[in-house]
Amino acid sequence: MNVSKISLAAFLVSASTSHFVFASDQSDSTGFVEGTKIAVKARNMYMQRDNHASGASQNYGEEWAQGFVGTLESGFTQGTVGFGVDLIGQYALKLDTGGGRYGGGTNLLETDSSGAKDEYAKAGGVFKMRISNTVLKYGTQIMSLPVLATSDSRLLPETVDGFSLTSKEIKNLRLDAGHFTALTNRNQSSHDSGRMTSVDYAGGVYKLTDRLSSSLYYAKTDEYFRKYYVNTNYVLPLSGTQSLKFDFNGYDTKSIGQARSGELDNRIWSLAATYTQGAHAFTLAHQRVSGTGDYLYGPDGNSIYYFANSVQYSDFDYEDEKSWQARYDLNMAPYGVPGLSFMTRYIKGYDFKSGKGRDIDGKAWERDTEARYVIQSGPVKNLSFRVRHASYRSSERGGQIDEVRVITEYPLNVL
Repeated sequence: MNVSKISLAAFLVSASTSHFVFASDQSDSTGFVEGTKIAVKARNMYMQRDNHASGASQNYGEEWAQGFVGTLESGFTQGTVGFGVDLIGQYALKLDTGGGRYGGGTNLLETDSSGAKDEYAKAGGVFKMRISNTVLKYGTQIMSLPVLATSDSRLLPETVDGFSLTSKEIKNLRLDAGHFTALTNRNQSSHDSGRMTSVDYAGGVYKLTDRLSSSLYYAKTDEYFRKYYVNTNYVLPLSGTQSLKFDFNGYDTKSIGQARSGELDNRIWSLAATYTQGAHAFTLAHQRVSGTGDYLYGPDGNSIYYFANSVQYSDFDYEDEKSWQARYDLNMAPYGVPGLSFMTRYIKGYDFKSGKGRDIDGKAWERDTEARYVIQSGPVKNLSFRVRHASYRSSERGGQIDEVRVITEYPLNVL
């Protein structure tokens, strides 16, 4: 870890004794065993993807599988410095695929030379330490930051290995820093199957008021690129049942070192406005890319797309691409069916270039629909059922995709 990282860590720890400190999480620690939480999430997922475009490497994929993710999070030992451990275990079981149906973009199961494996598993652990409201972790982690985010869009989540530091010493301010050197893909069990070089990041989120927050992050993925990220989020209450929310997101990416993702020097930003009236929510969003190259991610995690028009299939992030989105959400609780919700959206992209930078005036659209129901009470409370459908069309890039996902999840708190 270099000098700048050590200096940042020292600042965050020293802040725990400054006059900015408010209530301390560590002083409220109940103990290593007493604070332990154990949970298991069972996810059953069926996914079918049909690519109608001629020349596709594989036109059809269909997989059905069952996954389990078990986590144990210990409490922190009592005292000025608290210590603890976290454990994660993941297991996937094939239910149906084969006959040329595995792959094709479904990517639920690990494969070998014989096809989709019948089962696979992976596990990891974290050592953690807490001083006041600052937590340092080392080990296998699931991350959800705009510059380092592991994907959980299939059967099992990705994980990354390294250090993370989170500090909440100053009221309404969260600071993050980290150094990670390995990424294990969502459908692979071998350590660092994603071949991460190293990712270093720093940044934070500040809540200016109850309705306004902003964030700023920097990340460097060695031999690939560096990224800046900025966000501003504002909610304007209009009445007891109405509100208007604005969400701005932006990335600035530039290739560094060996430029393994190609020569990049681009910006992508989006602005979304959501009007909520009781059970109904209407969203309009605009997004655009400028500069050299597509917006790219992957060696820094496969969920690094905190912008409005990253949807079920496409991210609408090709070079020079502009896109608009119209979305409608319906919550059925006010109509006597709590737990049931619906969503539909349409996104139109245009003006993007080819993968080689040629100006082709590319055009694309995607239409998504989703229905979800969560059981509200009883012995299987929080059991959820979700059906998602996507259609994407582009004659220039991305193919002509129809996709269906059926997902059942049951989170169970064991302890």
